[in-house]
Amino acid sequence: METVNKKVEIAKLFSEVNKIIKRSMRKSFDDVGITIPQSLVIGTLTQFGEMKISELSRKINLSNSTISGILDRLEKRQLVIRTRSEEDRRIVYVKVSPNFGEIHKEFHEKVEQSFEHLLSAGTPEEIGKIVEGLNTFKKILND
Repeated sequence: METVNKKVEIAKLFSEVNKIIKRSMRKSFDDVGITIPQSLVIGTLTQFGEMKISELSRKINLSNSTISGILDRLEKRQLVIRTRSEEDRRIVYVKVSPNFGEIHKEFHEKVEQSFEHLLSAGTPEEIGKIVEGLNTFKKILND
């Protein structure tokens, strides 16, 4: 029974930590003028490269119309580029624009600062325990 309670406690703690990190990340996103859904789109495009809007929609698990709205706003800021397929004009590809590099660097700096601030109260020993615990957690999840 104690093991079940610990597993429930882990789930609750993970949820609470996730909320704290999201709140902090939202501030970082706001500072560079990007919403969390926009960051998901840009992050996916950065990781996988140019792709069809329908592929992007599947990877992020959002509807094509939602993705299109996000892309409209990102395109206005010149952070993504949409192109039509030469073979089939109905197919639209999207990729990050060269302009994204500047914001990408600024964003990563903000995220690093945010995490440094979140963890600044921890001692080196506590930070070491967190790293060790998260590595153990990751290993358990992968097994």
